[in-house]
Amino acid sequence: MSPMIEDPLTEGDREQIGTLGIPAGEIRRQLELFRSPPPGARLVRCCRIGDGVRAIREDEFPLLLDTWGEAAQAGRFTKFVPASGAASRMFKSLSAFLDGPAGSPEELAAAGSGDARDVAIFRDHLPRFAFTVPGPAGTSTAPSSARALVLAVLGQEGLGFAEMPKGLIPFHRTPDGGRTPFEEHLAEGARTVRDREGRCRIHFTVSPEFERRFQALLESRRSLLERSLDVRFDVTFSVQHPSTDTLAVDLENRPFRLDDGSLLFRPGGHGALLRNLADLGADLLYVKNIDNVVPESRLEVVVLWKKLLGGLLVGLERRAITLSRALEGPGCPGSVLEEAASFLRSSFGVPVPAAESHEGLCRTLRRRLEKPIRVCGVVRNQGEPGGGPFWVEGSDGDVTAQIVESSQVEVSDPSQKKIWSSSTHFNPVDLVLSLRDHAGQPYDLGRFVDPSTVFISKKSRDGRDLKALELPGLWNGAMAGWNTAFVEVPGETFAPVKTVLDLLRPEHQP
Repeated sequence: MSPMIEDPLTEGDREQIGTLGIPAGEIRRQLELFRSPPPGARLVRCCRIGDGVRAIREDEFPLLLDTWGEAAQAGRFTKFVPASGAASRMFKSLSAFLDGPAGSPEELAAAGSGDARDVAIFRDHLPRFAFTVPGPAGTSTAPSSARALVLAVLGQEGLGFAEMPKGLIPFHRTPDGGRTPFEEHLAEGARTVRDREGRCRIHFTVSPEFERRFQALLESRRSLLERSLDVRFDVTFSVQHPSTDTLAVDLENRPFRLDDGSLLFRPGGHGALLRNLADLGADLLYVKNIDNVVPESRLEVVVLWKKLLGGLLVGLERRAITLSRALEGPGCPGSVLEEAASFLRSSFGVPVPAAESHEGLCRTLRRRLEKPIRVCGVVRNQGEPGGGPFWVEGSDGDVTAQIVESSQVEVSDPSQKKIWSSSTHFNPVDLVLSLRDHAGQPYDLGRFVDPSTVFISKKSRDGRDLKALELPGLWNGAMAGWNTAFVEVPGETFAPVKTVLDLLRPEHQP
């Protein structure tokens, strides 16, 4: 174990840290992580159908839909949408075109510029997008030059999309104008989390500077959407807590200081939203990315599979609770132990130790049953960037099914690279979670985080290099200790918008 580094913090640093609400011990832990980064995930094999990924048969649909419907009617479901991400990556190629050499998109594309090619496609298909680009002096005619067009889309004098969150950008054309992902999530939520009273609970995490814009959009569209969908929206918002920010360091692992001598803190990544999720106090929770939406006219398959995943979660939760209660008290029958062990193995791939006393095995089974549950929809791998389901060996030697991102894998190791490349399924961030124990109390979600799944990256600030730390990701390391079931879902349920040109795909067109 490496020796602890000298405390580099001043009294002023401690005041700054205290203002953010970060425990001093957490800062020392982060400094040690920079100095001695944890090893990457140790992949054993990818999860496949029949080996970590479940395929739901059509004859199972009726029971799962009934189970979902009972829980939905009782108001047990809430929807959680991380919506703070800016659209800068969505318009990356357009921004790069502005910063590149002079010339028309055609000339630059012929010279090999992919950014110019994207601009040409964007310009030529402009009428197919859901937003109207302002022309010169506020006219309705789009700018004639490609550079003026891109500036009108990205610049603050135009639409200002370069800094705007994805949730506020019109994605889909409708008869009354463009519909944003925020509105599409409301339409989807009305069909998946509506209770018997018509109440529909949806929570969005947003950046503080845009919270009012989201609220204003909600109020401007609420009446029309509630009438057409026959619901009452109970929409709430939260922002990332400053206490989840992480310290930046220089390349020598010393705290990075700004010109005024203060410490630089950075947002801790989407794993920081675990606190927002926990603060909801929700019972059952759907989680889905803000940019993974389809027009309301294409929701049938999406909604069907959201219901099926929800029904499966409720069934797994019921059985886990029943078995946990059966294991309480002395003299638990051996048949119950066998049933609990079989359930854990078949449903979640949870290993159960064989060489334990009757009482010891009873305690172990209860401990492994009494965890939050997540059901994760996964799609066939079509080469999309991101993570997927793998069997991973933990530090305790247990092999469990996990969502793994590419940043967690030592691809320099040929055996690990081979396993990573063999992946058959992709994680589209389509989750449904059970967050309360058998007594109905919320789990302490912090107990189930794998702290070794942090991610360290190189960034810069004011022309100086630095290292940044991201907390364990929300749906991988932050949920590593949960009981997890992966389920194959149709590709039609996955329609992410990572670049603006994705909006030209058939699934995003009327």
